[in-house]
Amino acid sequence: MRETDLKKTYLGVDLGGTKLMVGEMDENGELLRYKRYPSGPLDQREALELIKRSLDDFLADRPDMPDPAAMGLGLVGRIDGRTGLWLEIDHDRAKPTPVTEILKETYGMPCFADNDVRSAAKAEMLFGQGKSSENWIYLNVGTGVAAGIVSNGKLVTGGHCNAGEVGHSASGIEFRAPCVCGRPDCVESVASGLGLDLCARLLAPQYPDTGLAIPADHTRVSASEIFSLYETDPLCKILTDNAAQALANLIMNLVRFCDPETVVLGGGIMSDDFLYRRILERLDPYTTRYVTGGVVRTGLDPRKIGLLGACSNAIKGMEEI
Repeated sequence: MRETDLKKTYLGVDLGGTKLMVGEMDENGELLRYKRYPSGPLDQREALELIKRSLDDFLADRPDMPDPAAMGLGLVGRIDGRTGLWLEIDHDRAKPTPVTEILKETYGMPCFADNDVRSAAKAEMLFGQGKSSENWIYLNVGTGVAAGIVSNGKLVTGGHCNAGEVGHSASGIEFRAPCVCGRPDCVESVASGLGLDLCARLLAPQYPDTGLAIPADHTRVSASEIFSLYETDPLCKILTDNAAQALANLIMNLVRFCDPETVVLGGGIMSDDFLYRRILERLDPYTTRYVTGGVVRTGLDPRKIGLLGACSNAIKGMEEI
């Protein structure tokens, strides 16, 4: 048996807005293996069934290995991390589900859960920027925009497990796009993966010569394609500039609210540094003068930080037993 097989490991399930990943991580934060499963719009019952099918498939492919010490879940929506109760997948689909209790009974191991973005923040606490500070913000820019806020070493959850939904604050830019929350000018509606897709479709008629592919089906407009056409395509330039300014405005507001030492950017939209550089250009030096650790991209793989966060829920949960 290999030495890595003898280490204590933790199982993680990351369910975001568009994907589900299952993986296994050791106690040093090394992702030993992982697998991605197709997902889509789901209610909580459908999501739980997908989680169990994916876990069954993943666990069937690890013969002769010691059982993981615990399982962690990072789930989209509103989660009570203390009880493992999945309160809602979004504001239109609420069916409180004791997800950790169900999976603990099914798989015979301790199980812990939290919101997907707060889970990623826990990965930063254990293995990333959070190791060197007690006051910082993890800002996830992916399918949506949300934050994990750490104050005096504690992750803020709020009175209804809904803290960190900062994507639903005003963007501060002139162009306004409708948001699912009902407000007309949220950061998420212009700067997230969903927001870039929405804005591309809204603005495309004004740019009939654009080279940006706008799929006719439900496939999302590619953020990476938008960024690659920035210098040559006026539509892509305005989409990128709006997103960068909205995120810079959000960061500066959060800095004033929370007084962090560091702001860490992660999520799929931040997988390369194109948008990141344009955000930095728009940050006011006076406003950010106390952000002594800087506004930085995560040192963890932004494509896998959600899965690392799910596994981190297991580690943190076992520490608190």
